[in-house]
Amino acid sequence: MYVCICNGITDQDIRRAAEAGCGSMSELTMRTGAGACCGTCVETASALLEEARPARGPLVELPLVARAA
Repeated sequence: MYVCICNGITDQDIRRAAEAGCGSMSELTMRTGAGACCGTCVETASALLEEARPARGPLVELPLVARAA
């Protein structure tokens, strides 16, 4: 389905961008052009991006390193 008619961006394009690590709507706009013209697609594109983004695991705690004196 076309999400951004202005730039010909489909839902599959957005899913591929999410799988490639795209993490925000502004990054999606830079990568694909979605939302750069009239803005009508921003809400749908953002929702698709959020839905398609791979689940991130829990944060890994890093050990504290003593500061050099």
